Amino acid sequence: MVKLPTAFNVLQEQLLNAAEKFATDAQPLSEMLTALMADVEKASNEPLEIFPVCHHSPSSALQMVRRLREKPPQVIYLELCEDLQNAVENLRDCKLPVALQAFAAESESFSPKIMPLSVVAPITEASAEYQAIAFALQHPETQLVFVDRAVDFVFQWEPPDVKAVESEEATSEEAKMHGSAVGVEVGSLVPTFEEFLSFLLQNSNTRHFSEWWDEYVETAIINADYETYRQIMFLIGSLMRRLGSRKRDIEIDRQRESYMWTCMKKHMQANKIKPEAAIYICGAAHAASDVPEYSVTNNNVWEIPQRTTTKWLYGLIPSSFAAIEYQFRHPAGTVSLAETSWKKNLKVTGLKGFSLNKEDKVGKVQQKSIAAKSTNSSLTAFLTRPPELAAADTEQLLQWCADIVGLARKNGYLASTADSIAIYQTSMLLAGMRNRMHPTPYDFQDAAITCLEKDRTPKKRNIYQLCQILLGGDRIGTVGYASLPPLAQDVYDRLQPLSVNLLAQTNQRALMDFKQQPELLPCSDVLWRLHYLLSDRIVKPIMGDRSLGSKPIQESWEIRIGKYQRDIIMLGYEGVSLEQVLEQRLKKAAFSPQAQTSDVLKATEDSILYACSFRLTQELGEHAIFLLKQETGVSDAPQVFERVRRLVHYYRTTPSGLPEWIEHFVTTGYGHYATLLPQAFADRGTTPEQIAGMLGFIFTLESLALSLGCNRSQLLIGVKQSSQGLEDPAKLGLLWTTEWLLTLRKLEEIREFFDEVISNEMLISSFPEYLNGFILSLTFAPRISRFVVELLSKLFATVPDKILLPWLPSLILRLRPHAQILQVLIKEAASNFPNKLAGFENWVPAWSKQQPEIAENLQQVEAKPALNENEVKIRELLFNSPASTNAFAKFLGVEKLTWQENLDKNINFQNQLSEKELKTQELIFTHPVTLNYFAGLINSSQSEDVS
Repeated sequence: MVKLPTAFNVLQEQLLNAAEKFATDAQPLSEMLTALMADVEKASNEPLEIFPVCHHSPSSALQMVRRLREKPPQVIYLELCEDLQNAVENLRDCKLPVALQAFAAESESFSPKIMPLSVVAPITEASAEYQAIAFALQHPETQLVFVDRAVDFVFQWEPPDVKAVESEEATSEEAKMHGSAVGVEVGSLVPTFEEFLSFLLQNSNTRHFSEWWDEYVETAIINADYETYRQIMFLIGSLMRRLGSRKRDIEIDRQRESYMWTCMKKHMQANKIKPEAAIYICGAAHAASDVPEYSVTNNNVWEIPQRTTTKWLYGLIPSSFAAIEYQFRHPAGTVSLAETSWKKNLKVTGLKGFSLNKEDKVGKVQQKSIAAKSTNSSLTAFLTRPPELAAADTEQLLQWCADIVGLARKNGYLASTADSIAIYQTSMLLAGMRNRMHPTPYDFQDAAITCLEKDRTPKKRNIYQLCQILLGGDRIGTVGYASLPPLAQDVYDRLQPLSVNLLAQTNQRALMDFKQQPELLPCSDVLWRLHYLLSDRIVKPIMGDRSLGSKPIQESWEIRIGKYQRDIIMLGYEGVSLEQVLEQRLKKAAFSPQAQTSDVLKATEDSILYACSFRLTQELGEHAIFLLKQETGVSDAPQVFERVRRLVHYYRTTPSGLPEWIEHFVTTGYGHYATLLPQAFADRGTTPEQIAGMLGFIFTLESLALSLGCNRSQLLIGVKQSSQGLEDPAKLGLLWTTEWLLTLRKLEEIREFFDEVISNEMLISSFPEYLNGFILSLTFAPRISRFVVELLSKLFATVPDKILLPWLPSLILRLRPHAQILQVLIKEAASNFPNKLAGFENWVPAWSKQQPEIAENLQQVEAKPALNENEVKIRELLFNSPASTNAFAKFLGVEKLTWQENLDKNINFQNQLSEKELKTQELIFTHPVTLNYFAGLINSSQSEDVS
């Protein structure tokens, strides 16, 4: 057994005697206790003063204030990533809590799965590290040096678990403030060895480590003298290191300790710093390390490995209590309770903490000397007496009992003064049952829930949530203007004309009337760019939109930049201006290896709306042409068609007209899709919707493509090749419509086919598929809508219910996806059917009237063979559509035409026509279909009178 120095003999003997009485095998326990005491002695005797801390511990912060006020050091060595130190200067302009951050958007040395890389070190006022930083910044004669590993080694030594980062979901927006960043902290003492932690909590009547620490350590050492505080922290740190940590965590800690001691020794040697002039602030678990580099009494140094070539950016981001608790897996309310305890003990002791935004004054109460006391008497006496009951604790508990009842009343609970008394008594009872000298906040919280919680929650908050609010609640930090990156400062400057408080953490409303204040148009551009880059959470348009060709008149916005300041700061890591970040995002999306032509066109459209850069738009448009030429499939043809059509319509309204790249895209797309038509019709993997997108592109933009030099023969060849061996009903509907538009197929042939389908019980089940093709055709051939109405009318009029009803659901499912297209069909049906129900009594569909008239006219033609074949067809067309001819003749100046049923009289009448009338008749005979349709549009009412 190792024999300790005399200073710890008494304590060692007491611990060993206890081990012999209570342990079944005292030898291993005695060895462990001896090792713990050896660690305490080792850390206490180190020439370089070690200040052990626990993360966000008010006792550590309070002891730090005492130590710095009593004996200011020349150098403060702090356990934080050394390359984060340059960011601390900007803390003067911030409202805590905030976090120091290192960020890297890309790296060749680390896996792309964990990109982007981010490290945060949250700081609160009730933390020892902040008190040390604030002291050093207020006292230039004290040098502050961060000595922990650089952020690059955080990912080299312990890469984050990608799956864990992706699967974690925060419970609130505030908890997501750090995003997927890796958190680093000063003085983490939470056990990572699950069995040890479970045993510790089970035997202490506590639910989590924060409660154990608050009850058994925090309240015990917060008002202890300096040497006692150090020795207790050394003892607990050694215990957690030896029993509470996993082997992997110990190895990482040893690497960090070698790094820190090497950095300190090099700095002390280079600057000729004596050990007694410096102080080393580190986690209690690092205080008594076993690495060779430990202690300034030897010259052992570690060979620090090389960093990667990753380019790191540094700054500050807002943080919150909820984000810190979530980051380091503390129970909700832990940091707010620490803040409350910190303020209470500052008031009790008369100390004044160091703050960067307040004038520092010496505390009212003179601090006791921290001259070294007898190590033996200090630590032994502290461990063998219970903590004294502070009067401030009782006053605080009474205030909590009164305040929680008031909060409960405001939130709909039936609570009274009697409940306050019950909560106080229950808190005392719970503390006694849990072997505590005084109720803790956790006891008070349990007592309040027991006494006030009812069978239901009257409003939004239950008693647990009210306790969290009462005990401190959440707090969100703010980064000041001077500490923001250039991009964020630029955003604040450009939005200044709106006269809203951009630093406020509440929703700000901005109203803009551009007729009265045209100078606000640049602010609108900034807001739309922020909305595009950061979504609705940061800025949300309430009134107004941004689309191609639109001109804003009025806009209303909700602005939450102050509440979600981190998102603006993160943009600052991508560029120095919104325009630069926007261009990078658009290019990244467009030039991605997975990008399709439609994706590039979307980026092109966005560049018009938000970037306002002709150069960028042209670059993206040319890349879209390149991708279109490379595509061998037509999977995104519908999206390409919609976006190109929208862009063409937009550019036609601009003074400069169509740019060169859009003209090139139209001509390239016309030839490209015409060539791919046979392949698309034959490929089973190509859907009818995709083919409809191709045909929509071809026919909608055909006039523009032909004017730019394209040849229609390529389309004709492609359509003829597509008809070979095609059996898919939906694709047949698309093909037949295309052939009808190109005059390669007559409508009568299609009508005869469907008459046979409707009358055949075996074929009628495929009718919805055929119909699907014709409905898709409405996007590029709206005139086919009349024929579709005819087909549906015949179907419902002739097919028996026993056949129609079984496949009617299939028909409805086919029609459902075409809600936009069906608008054309509905308008056509409305123009053919009577407006009122009474009109259906003697109503005969237009397609039904045509058949007998055609037969009669054909008989007349056969009886009078004096006319040739072309004349017979022209006469047949004229007598089938007399209303159109009358209307068009009147439009040209001929008041009324005389129609002769006798063929001979009609011929004689033709000889008596004037020269003007002969030209009119010649024009009608040459283009009967076009003029018939045109006449119907001009004077449909007169057509009904003539017919």
